[in-house]
Amino acid sequence: MKKKLFVLGLILSAVLSPLATSADELVDRAQKMYPNDHVQAINRPKSSLMIDGNTGDVLWQDNIDEVRDPASMSKVMTLYLVFEAIKEGKLSLDTVIKATPQDQAIAGIYEISNNKIVAGVDYTVSELITMTVVPSSNATTVMLANYLSNNDPDAFLDKMNAKAQELGMTNTKWFNASGAAAISFKGYYTPQNYDNYASNQTTARDLGILVYNFVKNYPDILNYTNQAKVTVKAGTPYEETFDTYNYSLPGARYALEGVDGLKTGSSPNGAFNYIATVKRGDQRVIGVIMGVGNWSDQDGEYYRHPFGNALIEKAYADYEYKKVFSKGEQEIDGETYNLPEDFYVTVKKGTEPKVKVENGVLKAENDLTTLSTLISDGMKVERVERSIAQSVKEVATGKNTKKAWYNLLINNRLLILLPVGVLILILFAENSKRKKRRAQAKTRRDRYR
Repeated sequence: MKKKLFVLGLILSAVLSPLATSADELVDRAQKMYPNDHVQAINRPKSSLMIDGNTGDVLWQDNIDEVRDPASMSKVMTLYLVFEAIKEGKLSLDTVIKATPQDQAIAGIYEISNNKIVAGVDYTVSELITMTVVPSSNATTVMLANYLSNNDPDAFLDKMNAKAQELGMTNTKWFNASGAAAISFKGYYTPQNYDNYASNQTTARDLGILVYNFVKNYPDILNYTNQAKVTVKAGTPYEETFDTYNYSLPGARYALEGVDGLKTGSSPNGAFNYIATVKRGDQRVIGVIMGVGNWSDQDGEYYRHPFGNALIEKAYADYEYKKVFSKGEQEIDGETYNLPEDFYVTVKKGTEPKVKVENGVLKAENDLTTLSTLISDGMKVERVERSIAQSVKEVATGKNTKKAWYNLLINNRLLILLPVGVLILILFAENSKRKKRRAQAKTRRDRYR
């Protein structure tokens, strides 16, 4: 019996060993990167994700589809709708929103307040964005949401949820605009069609999808997220200076090269989370870290960054964003295509991607998956049809001879059909001649009868 149990133990050990090694990789990397910070496995993120911000290719994933509370990272969706509205001309960065007594009251709720708002004071949309991003103001988030929905919280939440579905965030449900449960606003923010006690629900994958689209469509958001310290209403009685909670930004405690955003969040249910955006050269990386530490230990605000930074460095160490083709005409698999812009791919360092054109889309086989079916790392291209004259000229001048001969003999359907056409003409002419000779012979026979 003991022998059987021993053998069973060996089998289980062998099976589980790779899983344990994989699970510890993140902790090991964080500990090696920050040996003096007492990085502990108990604080390990519940889910983590790294993607290439240009292609949407997944560079690291761990439990990315677990539904969790994003806390204040919910504000990213509210801001996405703000920037979308700016693009549509519904408001601008200079649009003025006058604070109401209700806004001031929300800012005065200790449990959810990080800044002051004074009733009757004019705030620009730009100032409200800054306070939403950096001190993570719940008051300014609601001010922006109310402006866009004509003070209808349900209408704005409907927009948030509709946008999530549109972007492919299939495991996301918004119950409030800011990440703080509506009940915590003490009656000043009360959606009627949504559970006021509920926390928002999303996943690392869905947040990755949101931020990928945000940075791609509205990169100006990074102008608000890339500073460790910001000041609003400078030189006025309402001036306030705020320090970022994103300690990976330049000038902060865990400053890392290239970090330029984006948002943090924490809550009793969600623990400590953050989204990082990083750019080095042409390569952008987006990271999502969720569920670090425990709410009872507020130092979790710091614990999340060694894990995130370690994964960012791993992403840059393992992968590169590589230019494969330049804009313009390129020969791919013997065909000529017109590329609207330079074609880049994400590849593991030291490897060369295989490329192909499929249904008019240029793709790279890089053994990576994209974050969503709605995100493509390919490029639409058009096949170039060359005239016979162009191909003959290329052959005659010796310009790209191999390609020119191929175009001349294969690509040009007209050239292929030309011999056929000539043959048909010859046969037609011969047939006409035969008919003419038969007619002449008949005439001669009739003449001598």
